[in-house]
Amino acid sequence: MKVLELKIPPPVYALTIGIIMWLLNQNLPLVHFIESPWNKIGLAIIFIAVVLDSSSLFLFIKKRTTINPMRPNSTEGLVTAGLYKFTRNPMYVGLLVILFGYSIWLGSVTPFLVLPLFYWLITHMQIKPEERILQEKFGQEYLDYKNKVKRWL
Repeated sequence: MKVLELKIPPPVYALTIGIIMWLLNQNLPLVHFIESPWNKIGLAIIFIAVVLDSSSLFLFIKKRTTINPMRPNSTEGLVTAGLYKFTRNPMYVGLLVILFGYSIWLGSVTPFLVLPLFYWLITHMQIKPEERILQEKFGQEYLDYKNKVKRWL
C-alpha cells in the first residue's frame, strides 16, 4: 500500500467514507436509533468540527507553511500552537469528527461501523508518511513534539 501514501487528499478519503456511510445506511441500516429531531445534533457536531478544522488551517497560513497534505516535504516549520498542543493532527481529527457527526445525522448504527476504516486509512496513508518526512526535516525538534503530543488525542 506504500504506493498510495500521500497520493489521495484526506478530504477525498473523508468524502469517500461519507458516501460509503450513506450507501450502507440506505441499503443495510442496522438499528435506526437516533430519530429526528435528535439526529440534528450531528449537524451541530459537524459545524463545530469545521470551525476547529478552519482554525487549525489558519495556523498553517499564519506560519506561512504549506497547507497541501500531499507535500509535507514543503513545510517550512512545525505548527505546535492552538489545537496542535493537544493533537499532532487536529485537521484529521476534525475530519473524523465530521464523519462522526454525519453518522449521528444518518441515525443508524451502520455508518458508525465505517469510522474505523477512515481512521486506518488516514493513519497509514497520510499520517505515518508525514511523520517520517517531518522527522527527517526537523529532527530532534519534531521528536520532542512527537513525544509530548499524541497522534490523534
